Amino acid sequence: MIGWMLAAALALAPSPPASEVPQPMPGPAQVLALPAALQQRLHDEVITPHRSDRQRLERLVEFMFDPAGLGMQYRYDATLTVEQAYMGREANCLTFTLMVIALAREAGLEAYAQEIDETLSWHQQDSTIYQSNHVNAGIRVGGQRYTVDVGSDSLIARRPPQRVSDQRLLSHFYNNRTADLMAVGALDIADPYMAMALDLDPAYANSWNNAGVLRLRQGDLPGSRSAYQRALVLDPGHSAALFNLLALSQRTGDRRGEMQYRRRLDAVQSRDPFHQFLLAADYERHANYARAATHYQRAIRLHGSEHRFHFGLARAYLQLGDARRAGRALARAQALGGDSMRNVYQAKLDGLKQARP
Repeated sequence: MIGWMLAAALALAPSPPASEVPQPMPGPAQVLALPAALQQRLHDEVITPHRSDRQRLERLVEFMFDPAGLGMQYRYDATLTVEQAYMGREANCLTFTLMVIALAREAGLEAYAQEIDETLSWHQQDSTIYQSNHVNAGIRVGGQRYTVDVGSDSLIARRPPQRVSDQRLLSHFYNNRTADLMAVGALDIADPYMAMALDLDPAYANSWNNAGVLRLRQGDLPGSRSAYQRALVLDPGHSAALFNLLALSQRTGDRRGEMQYRRRLDAVQSRDPFHQFLLAADYERHANYARAATHYQRAIRLHGSEHRFHFGLARAYLQLGDARRAGRALARAQALGGDSMRNVYQAKLDGLKQARP
């Protein structure tokens, strides 16, 4: 249940024709605004019956997910205002976070956004790759801090979440909507969303990278290059901006720039455990288990606490006929994954053993 957060579109393909006319862009205050009907339900079902902050927090979480309450459903592309999410009962991780924060604050709780800026979450649509960050809601009750998250079970993250401002959270909203509009070719309509994202958080590299994608699709190659380079000033290791500048250099015949950005991208990816994991998984899909094992090992050296990396290595070793190393890797995966994963891992490996000739 990982919702894509920051669409870093990496492809240079032409835009598809627009297929819909979006509603007018909501202002930042509208994004978090509670509609009157939802506000009334919150007071009737959460605030009035419960006096303590802890009780209100527990009831709020139930209220969000219980069919007798809001019965919210997850949809990865549902980047919506709080009111729109209430009307449709669907939200992605960003919109869930917006809703929880708005409702918690109305209930008198200290609520704020948290961001995980390095996750393994991406998808491809047509010729565009979307890389994803993740957000959730933090709530402080007394001396304790709690996290409300719709995607933690399936999330692979390198670092714990960090508290971010409302401006950053809202910037994510406009970034997402920009990507949605680019996906349907509504480039002119996407412009004010992109401008708002940059205005709310001008120091965020992802926004500048996405601005570069938009400029490119509008045919503004110099503007695209400038936006990508601004992203690199803010974050010299921003892999999406490096990839985009590499592709742009290839497109314009800039051999010197192509070599420069390829070297920088290779250096960044060599230190990225998620990139190594994706390479390993690809080699595994193509039955190149030796190369898969090598890249799983590199991922583990860079981020050894992720149980799924060790399980991938166990699979590769098993296919290579090395049961001893497979067993060691599996034991490590089980230790890191906890009791809940033990039977899952063992059942999968048992199935692989039966399938091997």
